[in-house]
Amino acid sequence: MEWISNSEEESYQLAFRLGQEAKKGEIYCLEGDLGVGKTVFAKGFAKGLGVSENVDSPTFTIVKEYQGREQLYHFDLYRIVDPEELWEIGFQDMLSGEGIALMEWASQVREDIPPEAKWIYIEKDLSQGFSFRRIRMEDSKEEK
Repeated sequence: MEWISNSEEESYQLAFRLGQEAKKGEIYCLEGDLGVGKTVFAKGFAKGLGVSENVDSPTFTIVKEYQGREQLYHFDLYRIVDPEELWEIGFQDMLSGEGIALMEWASQVREDIPPEAKWIYIEKDLSQGFSFRRIRMEDSKEEK
């Protein structure tokens, strides 16, 4: 699947719709350069799940938990150096199917991501405008 967004609001609304459709046990992996809109996407996704709290990037805490219609585990794996850090915080338990996982920078631990994860790639193309984003979702962990 592929979508085009021309604003933060469009990206937010797309993520909101995906959050509304998300089901317990699903894993979403967000990939894209710094400043491409992964956290905006995460905010929309969380709102679609019914999360009322303000969602921000868990850069220094690795994961934040939110309660909506399902439990949301929002990861930021940018600073992960050693995957052992994840096991110490209960990463495997958080992927056990009792909630929904949304991971920014998931490629940092690609080998630890279950094969059923959905990979979402957010890409800029400045030739199309500053706010242009191509957002594509794949059901495979094979990067294209």
